Amino acid sequence: MTENTTPTVPSAESHDAVCPPAASAAPIAGTATPDAQAGHAAGAAAPSPEPEPAAAQQPFEPLLTTRDWNAEWKELQKARRHADDATYWDKRSATFGTKDAPNPYVERFLELARILPGETVFDMGCGTGALSVPLGKRGHKVVAADFSQGMLGQLREALDREGVRTVFPKQMSWEDDWAACGVGPESADVCVASRSIAVADLEEALLRLTDVARRRVCITLATGSSPRTDERVLQAIGLQSVLGRDYLYAFNILAARGIKAEAAYIESTRSDTFDSLDEACEDLGRMVEDSAAFVPRAERDAALARLRPWLEGQLVENERAGLPDRKGVPERALRLRDPRTVTWAFLAWDK
Repeated sequence: MTENTTPTVPSAESHDAVCPPAASAAPIAGTATPDAQAGHAAGAAAPSPEPEPAAAQQPFEPLLTTRDWNAEWKELQKARRHADDATYWDKRSATFGTKDAPNPYVERFLELARILPGETVFDMGCGTGALSVPLGKRGHKVVAADFSQGMLGQLREALDREGVRTVFPKQMSWEDDWAACGVGPESADVCVASRSIAVADLEEALLRLTDVARRRVCITLATGSSPRTDERVLQAIGLQSVLGRDYLYAFNILAARGIKAEAAYIESTRSDTFDSLDEACEDLGRMVEDSAAFVPRAERDAALARLRPWLEGQLVENERAGLPDRKGVPERALRLRDPRTVTWAFLAWDK
């Protein structure tokens, strides 16, 4: 039943009961005093209450141009499963072969880089030489730096095998004193950093590359999915990654510095293969820890529980089992029905 909220106009009797009598004379029984009558009339047409003042409008703040993108980057890096370290890549280097160099990704990177004949190159985070080896074969003088001795060992073997004498490996990290290592300001025509910027301070890394280059800087960064994470897999098991938009941070940091970076995109396909369902669950399960650090533990555990049923419908027999992959490693018995695709953002700027 709806309550009746219509105000009731008080009767004269009820009004006389609450109004004080006139000071000069007592009221006649059953009649209202002139003051009471005036009060009654006023009560019948009571003034409306003053409207509530409107809430103060919050001033607009354009976050795109005022946010400290490098500070946010630093916070995101704290959420990564582990910091990038040389020991990890020393172990991984055994799985990287020279067959990784001549591939569509490398060809597209070098096409976009537009390195002129005879220009010198500084390749930071060179790995096993995916860029350095083909650049050396084209006659460029290249300083190829990496903090992993294992990766540099693979690079030296490739250089010897290809007969390249213009590439100079150097063990050096992003955090080292580059000038003390022989890489000073404007010491190379072009600086490249291909899929290698995993640093705590992104702005410092970008500015150091800019400082070393005389003419041009070229980098690639993840746009969402990466070798360590895959948005399609995460969404299938009910998670959304907060990591992986690295290129947006780089672009905005550069823009805030007045650097107008050009952008392009390079797609590469990963042919993941596995010996068993258990191995696939363990391998792809690392994505949950790598990319969902801000998700509560219970939600991550639930996502991991959904991974096995999803993989049961996604794994198929690998018709190439036993044959070498692009890195020369034998492919295993099972593969994903739909290969994973990684899109890299290519950013470049001229000085």
